[in-house]
Amino acid sequence: MIEVKNVSKRFGRLKALDDLSFTVERGQVYGLIGPNGAGKTTVMRILVTLLRADSGSAFIDGIDVMKNPREVRGIVGYMPDFFGVYHSLTAREYLQFFADAYCIPRAKQQVIIDELFELVNLEDKADSYVDNLSRGMKQRLALARCLIHEPKVLVLDEPASGLDPRARVELKEIISKLKQLGKTVLISSHILPELSEMCDAVGVMEKGKMIASGSIEEICSRVFSKVIKIKALDEHVESVVEQLKSYKNVSYVKKSNGWIEFNFSGNNAAQADLLKSLSQSYGILQFVEHIGSLEDIFMAVTSEVKEERS
Repeated sequence: MIEVKNVSKRFGRLKALDDLSFTVERGQVYGLIGPNGAGKTTVMRILVTLLRADSGSAFIDGIDVMKNPREVRGIVGYMPDFFGVYHSLTAREYLQFFADAYCIPRAKQQVIIDELFELVNLEDKADSYVDNLSRGMKQRLALARCLIHEPKVLVLDEPASGLDPRARVELKEIISKLKQLGKTVLISSHILPELSEMCDAVGVMEKGKMIASGSIEEICSRVFSKVIKIKALDEHVESVVEQLKSYKNVSYVKKSNGWIEFNFSGNNAAQADLLKSLSQSYGILQFVEHIGSLEDIFMAVTSEVKEERS
């Protein structure tokens, strides 16, 4: 659905994007993460036709972003990190303004707008002035505005910025609904725990480059060895620890809060053999495989890049 191929962009001496490539599948929620200045907003603006790349190509639903910008705008809804609202309008008038801008017939506008108010949970605020809405409500109204022309793709730049916890939960629920409706969503955020809950896949950016892309589990498997935790009968703990130390795929064996923790670098078959062997010899009560968090991935991947450049 979204395909970025070898895209580069400079602003004077600053190279904002450096041969960037990634793909977002149809119906997927894909998160872009990276520090300020990584290039997230720049690539989003290229995709929504507000900037032109210096080189490379980008496609949305097979449409060339550079060659057919008008066609792309018809299928994309864009929510920037900072957006303007017309405070002298009611929420309904605000959406009607954009419906007119997209040449939606007046006969259809009422139904579309009512459905959008229901989707973003603003039915009771339809006739309130925008100026009187909370920041979270304004964010949801801006999201409704992005959907007014029924786009296939949504590009959301830091939509949770400045929101309180309740508003972030509401936003997460809306994005879940959009996914159920079949929308493809490209989203950036600094709030990594919530991004990990929303996204099917993520891309980690650093200084204009894509340094890791895929599901959180896939990236974890590439970045980390598995961390496995085992709970054994008290009388077997020391024996389990000693046996684990003898396996070639096991490292960093330690006891922690009643658990035995260790790193495991083998494949799934080797892991199954290990657990079978331990279970046959000792009283194993529990087994847990720890998957790294999005913060773990971000810190590990960006640290690797810094080490390579130093």
